[in-house]
Amino acid sequence: MTFADPSTALLWLALGYLSGSIPFGVLSARAFGLGDLRKVGSGNIGATNVLRTGNKAAAATTLLLDMAKGWAPVFAASMLAGEGAAAFAALGAVFGHVFPVWLRFRGGKGVATFLGVLLGLAPLAGALGLLSWLGFAALFRISSLAALLMTLTAPAWLWLAGAGGALWALAILVPLIWVMHRENVGRLLRGEEPRIGKK
Repeated sequence: MTFADPSTALLWLALGYLSGSIPFGVLSARAFGLGDLRKVGSGNIGATNVLRTGNKAAAATTLLLDMAKGWAPVFAASMLAGEGAAAFAALGAVFGHVFPVWLRFRGGKGVATFLGVLLGLAPLAGALGLLSWLGFAALFRISSLAALLMTLTAPAWLWLAGAGGALWALAILVPLIWVMHRENVGRLLRGEEPRIGKK
């Protein structure tokens, strides 16, 4: 494990949180004239709920921006302060998306931002994580299951990419994402989770 000194860790944790807390789903929905995203579908602020509006461009924009807000602080921390600081930025970014101060701490489930921080920690790990997500989605045709399985493979990709010093952050983030998907897990266990492309 690699840790930054306390002051550096707190700085990048805060910067990661501020970046991650930007509610791009809400902003994208407004920019595309879709109204308040929190009153659509599940009320979630992520790309999946934006897609429920039927606007694929808005959903794609949200997905890319949610990944970018995870990648940017982690990459910056990695370049300026090292792997230890990058791990704290990663932690802050995902927590910022899930618990954004601007939306009374009610945010998204963190998958796209998680992929973004994975890319920031190690581009190879991020690429393999993205491929895993797509592969599981193609195999099972269930979006939530693909996301959850991707998070379980992420530590292996990070280790393979030579960024094992940041694994402690994933030990916190992966359970967080599973907790945020607890309703999806319940539906998966009951066989009620909808498949991709079906209403």
